[in-house]
Amino acid sequence: MNDSYYNNRRRIRANQHIRELATTIQLNHKEFIQPLFLDETISTQTVIDTLNEVNSDTIQSALVQIEKDLEKGISKFLLFPVPAKKSVSNFDYHFIINAIREIKKKFGNSVWIAADLCLCAYTNHGHCGILNANRDKVLNTESVIELSKYALQVVKAGADCIAPSDMMDGRIGAIRETLNENQFDDISIMSYSAKFSSQFYGPFRDACKSTPGNNCNIHDRRTYQASAFNKNDAILSTLRDIEEGADIVMVKPALPYLDVIHELSNTIKHPLAAYHVSGEYQSIELLAQNNIIERDKAHIEVWTALKRGGANIIISYAARHAKEWIEKIEY
Repeated sequence: MNDSYYNNRRRIRANQHIRELATTIQLNHKEFIQPLFLDETISTQTVIDTLNEVNSDTIQSALVQIEKDLEKGISKFLLFPVPAKKSVSNFDYHFIINAIREIKKKFGNSVWIAADLCLCAYTNHGHCGILNANRDKVLNTESVIELSKYALQVVKAGADCIAPSDMMDGRIGAIRETLNENQFDDISIMSYSAKFSSQFYGPFRDACKSTPGNNCNIHDRRTYQASAFNKNDAILSTLRDIEEGADIVMVKPALPYLDVIHELSNTIKHPLAAYHVSGEYQSIELLAQNNIIERDKAHIEVWTALKRGGANIIISYAARHAKEWIEKIEY
């Protein structure tokens, strides 16, 4: 008898019903986080030219946007502040503090707010920390001290989670200690633990006005972000951050580093987030705008790959569409 009689895989693909029964991946919109850009320099919600259907918000327009997102089933947000004033030290965090207070005042515990923690939007040179006198090196200790102070202020304002994206060594332990000492031991930390120096951050840097290299002698972030050529560094950084008190860890970008996501998912027991970053997102959007791919199905395919790779959480600029798109999945 022909072997194909026994090995015919097409039977399990024959129709929508059996494909649904056989699926090994289930997407759920409750696993998604929606990034929001809050810009102190604007007076009304403003289109971000390099990020399709993503806007920069004032505090007031963010409240309207969050209400719309809640109606679409998204209740978890990652906030990125864009302050009006940039400097080299003595940073002013009042804008994001006021934003968090207003968001929590209106929505309370119906939303979960993670505050991105970095100095890149505050510095006039665009780097994620404080520079030395020669402006050719990011100072680790001084940056960690400042980040810890920053974390305490946004937590006092009502943030549910601190999300350090700076990639300074030891910042998770320092932030955790600061929070615990001030009776905020119930506040979680979502660490950008495997954040790679990448070409895929361009649209984000436009939105946050944080391109590195102005007014200094270092023009990229390779001295503190992980290298694409050194997976072990990203793995070890993640394990270290867990030891220091991270509750959720993250791989960023997502698709080029699926191998890292997969290895970490088999190594750790902590929740693992995959950040589908601005350049990855916009690549799909541009293809869809030119009718080369179907927008919703392309994002679904990426999200499925991230889940299949081992991610528990997905951070996506299209998160607000997740519930609608997932409900229309054709298996």
